Amino acid sequence: MSVSSTEFRDALRHFPAGVTIVTIQTPAESQPHGLTVSAFASVSPEPPLILVCIDHKALGHELLQQPGATFAVNILGADQAELSNRFAWIKDEDRFAKGEWVTAVTGAPVLTNALAWLDCTVHAHYPAGTHTIYVGEVQASHVPRPNEAPLIYWNRDYRQLDLG
Repeated sequence: MSVSSTEFRDALRHFPAGVTIVTIQTPAESQPHGLTVSAFASVSPEPPLILVCIDHKALGHELLQQPGATFAVNILGADQAELSNRFAWIKDEDRFAKGEWVTAVTGAPVLTNALAWLDCTVHAHYPAGTHTIYVGEVQASHVPRPNEAPLIYWNRDYRQLDLG
């Protein structure tokens, strides 16, 4: 490998990314799971496809491998850094105890006051190094806060977009 993991991460920290909470529901599990994800992108408008990248070590990866798994991408607002941290770092308590959550069309939880959310079925998945790329086919979406700024992660910290 010509570039070390440290060098790679150091370069990428200079690329700003939106922050999402990916929520997952499977037929085999009664409780949903969720995790903070910044590796998210749109893929296609016809059919509506998005992608998220999940580390193989994350419980979310294991759950999304299960037949019938569904997921939602909740795009966070600038005021939701605390919720992002909760889903990134809390391990031993219910991550969903904070925030207002409802069930979307697929059964995955969505945050009622996210900037926007996309409710997805798993369209495809592809192994990619330490992660798997999950392509989701969007079954439903909503934009509860269309005119508010997103939460942004840049240079190892949360940032806010100035809409002024």
